Amino acid sequence: MALRDQLRILVVDDMSTSRGLIMQALDAMGIQQVGYATDGKSALQILEAKPVHLVISDYNMPGMDGLQFLQAMRKDARTKGLGFILITGRADREVIDTGRRFGMNNFIKKPFTPPELKACIEAVVGRL
Repeated sequence: MALRDQLRILVVDDMSTSRGLIMQALDAMGIQQVGYATDGKSALQILEAKPVHLVISDYNMPGMDGLQFLQAMRKDARTKGLGFILITGRADREVIDTGRRFGMNNFIKKPFTPPELKACIEAVVGRL
């Protein structure tokens, strides 16, 4: 069984258009087990109930940004080992350095192409 058949991913993005583009790209890669959340708080609740292998989260979200969400994930024993990719339109050094300090596995800058997203994911989980 291929990795893409087993891989469970949670997409966290408050913008339905961005979320849809990410989920379409994952579907085109053959990844079928994809859930989503519209903010960090609901994502944490989803992860408690149904763990995943990888979280792909937007940086700019209301209430709890992507780095605050990552920090909350890393503090919880149940979610601290999950893969985490940050998607940001603001890939400045401060955001990336902070993400790395908090345990981010990889990041991708908006706008991106599906092949770039695939390469970003493969750098974290292995070849799909």
